[in-house]
Formats: sequence, C-alpha cells, structure tokens
Amino acid sequence: MARESYQQKLDQLREDVLYMSEIVLERLRMGLDALESKDEDLAWEVIEGDHEVNQLYLELEKDCVDLLALQQPVAGDLRFIAASFKIITDLERIGDLATNLGDYTLDAQHDVFPEVDAQDIGNATIEMVEDAMEAYADEDVEACYEIADRDEHVDDMCEAASEVVVRELIEREDVQTEEEIQRTMQDVYRLLLTIRDLERVGDHAVNIAARTLYMVESDDDLLY
Repeated sequence: MARESYQQKLDQLREDVLYMSEIVLERLRMGLDALESKDEDLAWEVIEGDHEVNQLYLELEKDCVDLLALQQPVAGDLRFIAASFKIITDLERIGDLATNLGDYTLDAQHDVFPEVDAQDIGNATIEMVEDAMEAYADEDVEACYEIADRDEHVDDMCEAASEVVVRELIEREDVQTEEEIQRTMQDVYRLLLTIRDLERVGDHAVNIAARTLYMVESDDDLLY
C-alpha cells in the first residue's frame, strides 16, 4: 500500500507539472495577443494572473521537496523528481516573461516597426514549450533533441528582427523633435526587450527538453 501511495504521488506530480505548463502557456498567449492588439485590459489580466503561477510553483516546489525528503527516492524516481523541480522553475520564469509582455503592452501606443512580427516569433516559442512538455509527459527522447535543434531557428528569427529594428532606426528621417526622438527610443527599447524575452522563452523550452532527456536516460548531453 505504501508503494502504491508513493507511485500515486509521483503520477500526481507529473499531472500537476503539466497543468502548470498549461496555465503558463495560456498566460503567454494572452500576453502576445495583448501586445498585438494593444489590449490593456488583457494585459492587466496577464500581469495580475502572475500570482496564480507563482502560487502553483510554490505548491509544486513543496511537493518535490517532500518527495525527496520523506520518500528518499533513488535512480529513475530521483531523476524524475529533480527534473520536475527544474522544469517548474523554467515554467515560472516563462510566466514572468509573459508578465513582461503585459507590461510592454501598457507602454505601447503604436507600432513603429511593423516589419517585425513578434507574434510569429512568439508562436514559434510557444510551440517549442508545448512540445517540450509533451516530451516530458511521454518521456520522448527524440523530441528532446528535435526541440533543441529548433532553438537555433528561433535565435535566427530574433537576430533578424533586432537587425530590422536597428536598420530602420538608422534610416528613419521622420523623427525630428526631441519629443519624437524620446518616444521612438522608448518604442525601440520596448520592442528589443520583447524580442529578447521571446528568445528566452525558447531557451527555457530547451531547458525543459534537457531536463527530460536527463530524467529518462541520465544523459546530460543537452544540459548547459
């Protein structure tokens, strides 16, 4: 009976981690939508919803610590609990990045660089996180490597977007007054931060894949 209860706790932990990922991904989608539509109400919903993500993190952190301290797991179970603990940390940080998008929305009055498609970059990173969590759920080793490979494409997208911002800023001739210059620089700063944060979401997806690979095969090939 004790062993059955222990296994149930492990199964519940996996389900709870997957549930947390669903909440975080929904916040990220909402943040992107708010930024694209300049929807301040949606932005505030994302910002205020960060408390729920943080609370989930603390609850799951406690579950992981209890399993480590009270059950003294070994081998595969130990790697699973440790990986789950690391993964919820990545998810909590993705939640923070989603909150950042809400903050940027409140500061965004207009699109100064419509050539930069933050939504496209965001969708690519969301898919990476979704697939990383599916790999965690299914213990899919091949998917872990595939997700890591996709990160290079996201990095290239972010680099290209940043280059567009810098090039367009240099070439602009319609910014004349000090007020226009200040407003433009604030918009540039916000957009570059958005690109940086979306790139970090992709990095967290790779982290999740790396922890999953180690969990399944005790292979640290993707850890960095």
